[in-house]
Amino acid sequence: MVLGRLTHYAFDAVLISAFLAGVKRSTGLTPSLQTEKVAESKELKKWVENYLGVGEWVMDQSVAILGSSGWFKRTR
Repeated sequence: MVLGRLTHYAFDAVLISAFLAGVKRSTGLTPSLQTEKVAESKELKKWVENYLGVGEWVMDQSVAILGSSGWFKRTR
């Protein structure tokens, strides 16, 4: 039960990170890491950058897989 809940939360965290990566790519908006709370803690800032990096990786892999399938086509 605990492992299922932990897996669920991890999957949700990856989805949120991928969503933020999509927002960054489509609009250029990204979370500001220059606020006082984040800038004080270098460890927290590094953790947030790694977290957002996971979302970028998931987005890259999703685009590559969907782009190579026959179900999707590029319109741009």
